[in-house]
Amino acid sequence: MNQKFKSRKPAPQQSQVTMTVGQTFPLTIKRLGINGEGVGYFKKQVVFVHGALPGEEVVAEVTNVKHKFAEAKIKKIRIKSPHRITPPCHVYEQCGGCQLQHLEYTQQLDYKRDIVIQSLERHTKLNVEKLEIRPTIGMDDPWYYRNKSQFQLGLQKGKIIAGLYSENSHRLININECLVQHPSTIEVTNTIKQILQDFNISVYNEKNRQGIVRTIMTRVGFSTGEIQVVLITAEEKLPRKQLIVNEIQKRLPKVKSILQNVNGQKTSLIFGEETVHLSGEQVIQETLGDISFELSARAFFQLNPVQTVKLYDEVKKAAELTGKEKVVDAYCGVGTIGLWLADGAGEVRGMDVIPESIEDAKKNAARHGYDNMQYVTGKAEKWLPKWVKEGWKPDTIVVDPPRTGCDEKFLQTVLEVEPKRFVYVSCNPSTLAKDIQYVSKKYKVEWIQPVDMFPQTSHVETVVKFKLNCN
Repeated sequence: MNQKFKSRKPAPQQSQVTMTVGQTFPLTIKRLGINGEGVGYFKKQVVFVHGALPGEEVVAEVTNVKHKFAEAKIKKIRIKSPHRITPPCHVYEQCGGCQLQHLEYTQQLDYKRDIVIQSLERHTKLNVEKLEIRPTIGMDDPWYYRNKSQFQLGLQKGKIIAGLYSENSHRLININECLVQHPSTIEVTNTIKQILQDFNISVYNEKNRQGIVRTIMTRVGFSTGEIQVVLITAEEKLPRKQLIVNEIQKRLPKVKSILQNVNGQKTSLIFGEETVHLSGEQVIQETLGDISFELSARAFFQLNPVQTVKLYDEVKKAAELTGKEKVVDAYCGVGTIGLWLADGAGEVRGMDVIPESIEDAKKNAARHGYDNMQYVTGKAEKWLPKWVKEGWKPDTIVVDPPRTGCDEKFLQTVLEVEPKRFVYVSCNPSTLAKDIQYVSKKYKVEWIQPVDMFPQTSHVETVVKFKLNCN
């Protein structure tokens, strides 16, 4: 995939083509879609082919037909991409956690830049060819990078298994090893799975809503080696709770924090509202660069510490701080971005809707001796107008929202407050593009920097530097 590109806005549709499930036809793959699937056109109808790569000629078999597109699988590859490789993971085809292990890593980086371009073309009116969209920043070693696992529990032939649901299904794939997880998270999960089996602890069944333990969450500090375990249960009563804790401590001395979270709701959300401290520390320690952090169970923290340093360095470049600026860290989590910028700012203020994150952010700031940082619970659209009314107007606003993007009220507040610079950190190119279009009423995109936080997957993180239009 070349760094140069031509506009790929879809051509007007001609007459609707009728396709049926099971139908086969030859197809040339033009590019990769936002979920890592190959994209081709059969009589001008879009066809998404799981596992196909650009430049390949395949025989596609239709698996699903929608109004505007069809989905297909590869029946045969007639011409193979020179960038296709054999996926090293033995459950790659079943798991669904990774989408790109069959593509050379350098090409993954090109693809992720291309996904940003596609999203901008689809969701903005900007002249994308004139934007500075930089090459994706990748990893030297794109494996074993995830510091947290959240594996669902189930039963298979009477044995407890832990893993992820297969793509578009509720079939649980047992994961005993994983090439993108830090090895400690897998070791801990496997051991706790065995402990629960040894003590005959029931696992939660989604269908009948019976059983106790739903999920094992494991997080490791890359720099400290400290490990935190959270058992997510359907009810607070956990049989043999103390015996389980004692056995975890005995078999896994690296585990420094053991907690229980209660989630009795019928929901796809992992965590419930109640967290119970079982043993050890309430938090674990992690370090990024020269900055250390305390991480509680529900606190948001980037999943790839190695790339997080590169990501935040790009944020710092975009902020262009001189030591005097008032900076807002919106959607601040435990305050990672704010702390990264604090030594170059006059004052940093952050907000988040999760109280535990704000408490962690306050502790992190205090531990580093910063008295120019303030953190509050709540939404930016509430606090920003209040601060401006009190005479405190930010020079720079940095935002790192969830995949759903920024709340429109927040973006409108940014437009009303008019900071000189606006830095947007995104984990979803589609919602990023929509938000770029919204703020382009008053802000100009100076540059866009993709960062590969999740090698082997279709996800891409992006830093966008905006500058307030002077006219």
